[in-house]
Amino acid sequence: GERVAIVGPSGAGKSTLFHLLLRFYDPLAGVVRIGGTNLRDLSLTELREHIGLVPQETALFSSTLRDNIAFGKPDADEATIIAAAKQAQAHEFIMAIDGGYDAYIGEKGVRLSGGQRQRIAIARAILRNPRLLLLDEATSALDAQSEAAVQSALENLMKDRTSLVIAHRLATVVRADRILLMDRGRLQAVGTHETLIVDSALYRTLAELQFSATKILS
Repeated sequence: GERVAIVGPSGAGKSTLFHLLLRFYDPLAGVVRIGGTNLRDLSLTELREHIGLVPQETALFSSTLRDNIAFGKPDADEATIIAAAKQAQAHEFIMAIDGGYDAYIGEKGVRLSGGQRQRIAIARAILRNPRLLLLDEATSALDAQSEAAVQSALENLMKDRTSLVIAHRLATVVRADRILLMDRGRLQAVGTHETLIVDSALYRTLAELQFSATKILS
């Protein structure tokens, strides 16, 4: 039930952790476990049916909005799809599009904005109702208005479930239950934002760089 953030410099190994959890590849040494179970003892289908992923680059298909949301659970009925879209802050913009849920969104969702695509991905994950949620900084490429809407949708998605969040911007992890600091493929420190600022020189440096840059831009 925790919200755990994974932070670190570029190339630290953050995305590699997600790839190992999803078994895009297996470790050459050691074991990856979820709930005490070695992932190699589970089939890919069995493992992935419990995991929801919202990546930076959303994979949308040249089909309708309804089909793209229902990809998370193909047997979902109309009411369930709409409920997921509402939680993801997507229902309002869907109804404003000619055709609504039956509107075709084009190759890779070309007819949608970046924020709209992300909210469709979140609706898909809400519909899937996963036990473990993996978020790869789903708001990093959005403008401020879109980010606010997507962040609100993510808060709905993270309620009452275990979430692992890759965070490229430290401002998004201040409220995490735990933060894992990685560097050069290794876990360097674990703590909250407050404890890591005091105990970790690397985290303090990352925070100072990002927060000072934010002040300059504002």
